Amino acid sequence: MSARIIDGSAVAARLLDHVARGATDFVEQKHRRPCLATILVGDDPASHTYVRMKRNRSARVGMESRYVQLPADTTTSQLVAEIEALSADPAVDRILLQHPVPAHIDERAAFEAIAPGKDVDGVTMHSFAAMAFDEPGFHSCTPGGILRLLDAYDVELSGKHAVVIGRSPVMGKPVGMLLLSRDATVTYCHSRTEDLAAQVRSADVVVAAVGRPELIRGEWIKDGAVVIDAGYNPGNVGDVEYGTRPSEPA
Repeated sequence: MSARIIDGSAVAARLLDHVARGATDFVEQKHRRPCLATILVGDDPASHTYVRMKRNRSARVGMESRYVQLPADTTTSQLVAEIEALSADPAVDRILLQHPVPAHIDERAAFEAIAPGKDVDGVTMHSFAAMAFDEPGFHSCTPGGILRLLDAYDVELSGKHAVVIGRSPVMGKPVGMLLLSRDATVTYCHSRTEDLAAQVRSADVVVAAVGRPELIRGEWIKDGAVVIDAGYNPGNVGDVEYGTRPSEPA
């Protein structure tokens, strides 16, 4: 059976156009550009790359980007104070703390310092509760993007069996909540799950987000299942075994 590739780049391009129009409307109403504040603690090269990409995307759609870089020895209290100041600043509309932060920092305390109305990355407990109760609020970034991808390809979720591999607070848990809000039947799998292959074989939708290269084998995927590989490993290898590119991409 020939597979069909979900083209995330095309979906992202349409979304960026939509955001650019929204930024233009914001300027007309508020007489200033919308402002995203990004905070980076330390010198992790990958984090620097991600923040640079976010700042470039902000500029592309007409948003202001306020960049706050803090040294690696920043304490939890210092980081919390910085975030609280941004939360109180009326010129800052949204806040994004690049994670992971250095190991000595209490990341959860830092996340919770973000005002719920500015938590664009959906990392606070307030945002998680909003997702779990299907209330208005910010979705966790990657889980929200996954739902947009599924919607863009008209993937029916109601009544379907969705298997989520991974249970992190910023990826696995929230994506399961979002799928459940669409009336999918959700199974969470993780390092203690017995017979992972059997769980995956029963899935209509598979979301892999565990950070183990090619953990999910191709032969486990049933015909017609939708697979979203949110894992990233060295060498740009995902969590799902990926063979030869199909000849008929979407």
